[in-house]
Amino acid sequence: MKNNFKKYILLWLSQSVSQLGSSMTSFALILWAYGQNNSAMTVSLMTFFRFMPDVAVSLFAGAAVDRYSKKKIMLITDSISAACSLLILGLNASNGLAVWHIYFVNFIIGAMNAFQSPASSVATGLLVPGEKLAQVSGMRSFSTNLNTVISPIAAAALFAFGGLKILLIIDLLSFFAAFFVLAVMIKIPENTGEGVQQRPIFYDWLEGFKFLQLNKGIFSIIMTLALLNFFSALTYENILSPMILSRSNSSTVLGIVNAVTGIGGILGGIIVAGGKFHKDSIKMIYFSAMFSFLLGDIMMGAGRNAAVWSLAGVAACLPIPFINAGQNVILYKNVPPEMQGRVFSVRNAFQLFTMPIGTLAGGFLADYVFEPFMQSGNAAASALSRIVGTGEGSGMAVMFLCTGISGSILSIMLYRLRSIQDLRE
Repeated sequence: MKNNFKKYILLWLSQSVSQLGSSMTSFALILWAYGQNNSAMTVSLMTFFRFMPDVAVSLFAGAAVDRYSKKKIMLITDSISAACSLLILGLNASNGLAVWHIYFVNFIIGAMNAFQSPASSVATGLLVPGEKLAQVSGMRSFSTNLNTVISPIAAAALFAFGGLKILLIIDLLSFFAAFFVLAVMIKIPENTGEGVQQRPIFYDWLEGFKFLQLNKGIFSIIMTLALLNFFSALTYENILSPMILSRSNSSTVLGIVNAVTGIGGILGGIIVAGGKFHKDSIKMIYFSAMFSFLLGDIMMGAGRNAAVWSLAGVAACLPIPFINAGQNVILYKNVPPEMQGRVFSVRNAFQLFTMPIGTLAGGFLADYVFEPFMQSGNAAASALSRIVGTGEGSGMAVMFLCTGISGSILSIMLYRLRSIQDLRE
């Protein structure tokens, strides 16, 4: 098992490099797409087409993960995602790239992620000793947020220097490096159950769902986090970039804010990876969510410059690794390894289904409700302008105030649910 953990470290490092390439490309595509029409809805639709297939395909992906080789699934899905980057590169080179092409590519990548995510989660459980699972969650949060720090600044600089072309080439090179490591140097143990190949694939998803029904505490955590994801999707997942671009008129400021925001996640990941976290996983989940909404969202809405926005991003992201670690510890502890693919896919489907709804609602509310409201000049708008300021982007700032207040209150209310409290030993 010790050698397997060393292999996981190598896998984690190579996948992190590939994720950095993909993150830089995603950031550059947001800049490119928003520049076409200055619409928050455009960014919302990019996010929607990324999440929507992920939710739909997740209903069946876990069964495939439990049936077939996790390694092969990861290699195939990563290859298809890389082909999407190659398609964008070709369209951009021929000056034929349009926003709808990005929607299409995001749809395909979202579908691939529905298979890749549970396969990676199960592979982690097979390679990593049980006592190191919380630390590994912290490591993954650390690398994800390190990418958040590096990718926006690097992408903004490279985008200004060489456009999408150079970013897409780097993305593809990082993919080939990660592909080689996984294909040649990593052996993932398999745990496919006997007879599972003969069962209808939908039966396996139902089996994962029935497992959660019998474990009401786990199911309650999944569904409550789905509700909190909705509030997060209203703002951070889609209108953060349009708000900062419209209020600062600078892609450099957006890059700085996104980069500094990742520092919060890095700090949280370091703390979790070092084992310095609250042993009460349930309290850790919901109190971390409360602080993320209360400090991050409200400060983000009230901020009017890069310094305050950056501090808000740190406050919002630092608690996220604690939420992920708390949930992962509970799942790995209570779900048998042979059931994890099915349970993780059902978890992904339920927790992510609110994200497409939230992204579309956020884009619509920004463009057609809150922004016009703040430009109306009525008494309520004038009162709110004392907190968020005036001008373009002020309506989106008010949205952050709303999610900060409602999300923090809701986190505490959900924590007190009896089914969740009963999960404690």
